[in-house]
This record gives sequence, C-alpha cells and structure tokens, in this order.
Amino acid sequence: MKYVIIGGDAAGMSAAMQIVHNDPQSEITVLEKGTIYSYGQCGLPYVVGGLIESTNDVIARTVESFRSKYGIDARTLHEATAVDSSSRTVSGTNHETGQPFTVSYDRLLIATGASPVLPTWKGAASQMVHVLKTIPDTNRLIADLEQEHVKEVVIIGAGYIGLETAENIHRLGKRIRIIQRGSHIASMFDADLSERLHQEAERHGVLLTLNEEVEAIGKGRITTNQNSYPADLIVASVGVRPNTAFLKKTGMNMLQNGAILVNDRLETSIPGIYAAGDCASHFHLVKQKPDYIPLGTTANKQGRIAGLNMAGKSRSFKGVTGTSVMKFFNLIAASTGLTEQQAREENISFKTSTIQAKDKAGYYPDAAPLHVKILYAPESRRLLGGQAIGENGAEKRIDVLAAALFNQMTVDELEDLDLSYSPPVNGVWDPIQQAARRAT
Repeated sequence: MKYVIIGGDAAGMSAAMQIVHNDPQSEITVLEKGTIYSYGQCGLPYVVGGLIESTNDVIARTVESFRSKYGIDARTLHEATAVDSSSRTVSGTNHETGQPFTVSYDRLLIATGASPVLPTWKGAASQMVHVLKTIPDTNRLIADLEQEHVKEVVIIGAGYIGLETAENIHRLGKRIRIIQRGSHIASMFDADLSERLHQEAERHGVLLTLNEEVEAIGKGRITTNQNSYPADLIVASVGVRPNTAFLKKTGMNMLQNGAILVNDRLETSIPGIYAAGDCASHFHLVKQKPDYIPLGTTANKQGRIAGLNMAGKSRSFKGVTGTSVMKFFNLIAASTGLTEQQAREENISFKTSTIQAKDKAGYYPDAAPLHVKILYAPESRRLLGGQAIGENGAEKRIDVLAAALFNQMTVDELEDLDLSYSPPVNGVWDPIQQAARRAT
C-alpha cells in the first residue's frame, strides 16, 4: 500500500506514525515544502521571549529520525501543487533542484495546515511586518527584535498568538501596543470576562487600542482609521487561512474559508483522500455541524485517527467543543463551548451564570479571584459553554466543563459531580458548581 502525506507537521506525522505501527508493508512518502518536520508551533512565542532557549527545542522529531528509524520517505522542499484523483497522483516542485515531481498513491492525506492572513494594508509587505507561524518566522522575528532601534512594537490582532506574543516581547523590555478592531481583546471570551485581560494588560503597561482598523504601515508609523502610532516593528496576528488553494480543481467539498470538509473517519468527498489538522473541518459537538477551530490538540488527534483509518483500523473522530487555554502575564484564561456571541450567531437561546469565586478555600493565605461564566439552554438546561479567568485553576474548571459538554450534561448535573477538594487547591464547592447553583 502506497501512502502519500502532504505536510510534515502535527497532523501529517501523527498519521504517518499510526500507519508505520499498523501496516508493516506500508510505503510512506511525506511531502513537506519546508525543511523542518514535527515541531510545536504553540511554543514559538515562548522562544521569542527567551523562556525556551532555542527553536530547536520545539522540534519533536528530526527529518532524519523519520527516515532512518521508521523508514519513511520524508522529503523536504517538496511543494505539492496539484492532486489528480483519477490517476491517483500528486505533483509539484522540488525547490531544492527546481525540478517537477510526481508521486502516485493508494491513499492520500492532506495535512497542509494553515498560513497567517496578511490583509492588503498599504505597506503590509514592509520588512518591519512579521507573522509568527513557523520556525523561520520565529528566527527572523528574534533577529529583528535584537536590533537596537526596535523599542516600539505593535501587535495587530488580539487572539491567542497575538496576546502570547505581546507578553513575550514585553518580557524583552519593549513597549507594546495592541491594535484590535473589535471592542475587546480575546474575542474567544465574552466582553465581561475579557475585561480581566484588559486590566492585566494595563497593569503591565501594555497599550490597548480598540475599535480601530489598520489602514497603512509606513517607516516608523502605523496608521489606523482613527490615528497614527509609532512602530519600530509590527507583528500581524489576525487569523489563518487553510492551505488548500492548490486543491480547488479537484472539486473536493470545502467550507467557505477553504477548510476541507471531512467525515468522522477524516475522509474527504473524494475516495482514497483524507484530510486532518488546520486544513480540515472540525465537527463542533455543541453547534452540531462542521466548524473550523485550528488548534494543535485537534491536529494531533485528527492526524492519529486519519492514520488509523488509512491503515485499515476503523476509528472515528468524535468532534470538538473548542476547548482552549492561554497564559497572559499572571492570568490563565480558558474557554470551551459557545460564547454569547457564538450562541447568537447560531440562533441558540441561552442563559448565563457568572460568578467571582476563589481559586481555593477563601481562608487560605494566597486565595485569588477566579471568574467563571457558564452558558446553558433555558428549557433543557443543557450546558452550552464556559469561560474561566484567574491566576490559578482556570484550566481545571474548563477541562471539567469540556468533559460535561462532551457528555451533553445539564447545568444542574454539574452540582452532582464529585470534584476534588482541599483548602490549598479548592473550596468545598468548586467555582463551576457555584456557578451552576446560581443558575439553579
């Protein structure tokens, strides 16, 4: 059986390893347009800030290890530019030689990931504008941050990567401004919860410029629709786009943004072709429809399941609830399921319960505030989502809520959970149960 995988990172190599383990007769070819395989993109902001010493530290396995230890034909600088499903071939360009190539497959996995969006601002192509997605992006950003004249850094966009990058560049002693076209940073949270992140940014001297859209970038300045600000270096973090443009002629079913539509076995609409990771759709368990939530955890899970199915071991991908967590200075912020805005977009009726509790027993010496919010359906009282922000313990509460969403629990059933308690780590009533009681 000839397997071809396009993309050598999380989803692609998770699939490759499952094929290696489950099909001893497999012939696996991986086509990677870059030179680096299997690295942790989520760790790159912390390399920029110096918490992780080198980009080498986020590489899980080298290209050579895949070749020598597992017998995978792991190619680099091989960019796939076309797929012919009738002849079952992938063609493209070997950028090392400049020559075209064609490989045949019995089963094909598309794991091409996504690329940062760079809007058509005037001056967007300037050398002072950076994105942060790959190891070369990271090394270039670090080199430019080390230049003596770089003192004012502007982050455009306030999602996970934007906020994590802001914190880590702030660690280097730079003055940080975040420009966000919306009314609050971290749009994966509702405004009332996101206000905690606003306060944290202000405590650390990070300037927030909200409700403004970037229009132009010039030498030492960035201009919005309302003002102009100093900028020695800019990091654009306004979202990603699936790397699927080269597949348009295949007629493969896709979401509107170009993400490949897959079923629970990670099969596309074309027989013999699978897709996984940031280039694929992700079934949302609360919305009950395909969605696009590109996260490293999902890419690894989808890659694993795609590899098992390609190798003949039936396994289904159950779906996602959009669970995520980030650190922003001294706060941990986590969420799962729907926010108020998302519920409105889906025309889902909801009620909310929001509390400020303590992350441990209130009488314990260093007990700190923990803000928790849950969304639930008014009639069925089924849990719809949750958010938590605090210095400690937000991730624990959201992981519990993610499990509750997976099992379609009601907000009332949260009270019945047997959650751990000890004064140094929790109160007698866990904060999510306090929120559930208030909903009751």
